[in-house]
Amino acid sequence: MAYQFDFAAVLQHSDLLLQGAAFTLGLTAIGTLLGVALGIVGAILRAWRIRPFDRIFGVYVELIRNTPFIVQLFFIFFGLPSLGLRLSEWEAAVLAMVINLGAYSTEIIRAGIQAIPHGQLEAAAALAMSRFETFRHVVLRPALGKVWPALSSQIIIVMLGSAVCSQISTEELSFAANFIQSRNFRAFETYLLTTALYLLMAILIRQLLAWVGRRFIMGER
Repeated sequence: MAYQFDFAAVLQHSDLLLQGAAFTLGLTAIGTLLGVALGIVGAILRAWRIRPFDRIFGVYVELIRNTPFIVQLFFIFFGLPSLGLRLSEWEAAVLAMVINLGAYSTEIIRAGIQAIPHGQLEAAAALAMSRFETFRHVVLRPALGKVWPALSSQIIIVMLGSAVCSQISTEELSFAANFIQSRNFRAFETYLLTTALYLLMAILIRQLLAWVGRRFIMGER
């Protein structure tokens, strides 16, 4: 028997899909801001070998990069309450994304910092630039410029990985899709539209990050 497509059964719940997509984007935005900020701190400590914090961040990076994101999420949501720290689904999802992106962005940004020629630091010193000015204009901005494409790809990977947050009932896009599919049993249509939404979000985030990179990091007009 030929399969009868019925997208109307899914589209009548389009508000749930859009709310889930908006939740995913919000989750990604907060996770990106805090995760990249954590990555910048970690990259500086690691690149300039500021002890003992460089070693602490080294352990943190290896721990996160060599364990699955879903295990990190479960540890935060199900494991921490054993120590008396109970987080909501949303708080656990944000914390997991920040910790995960922070580890990867630490290594990505560190590579950019280490690629800065030492002569540029000497030139900044010769121009009597303050340490903050040197860090901002000679170290951080050029470093981010070098690694921005890699960092953008990692942010998108984290956004797509947020789908596993549905396992702790975080009401993001995958959670909405699972809910709709369990009601109408139109799995093909539901996940086809969900796939399209993830694809659209990934393209939009990539375009947005490319614009942010050109406008605020490379200084292009």
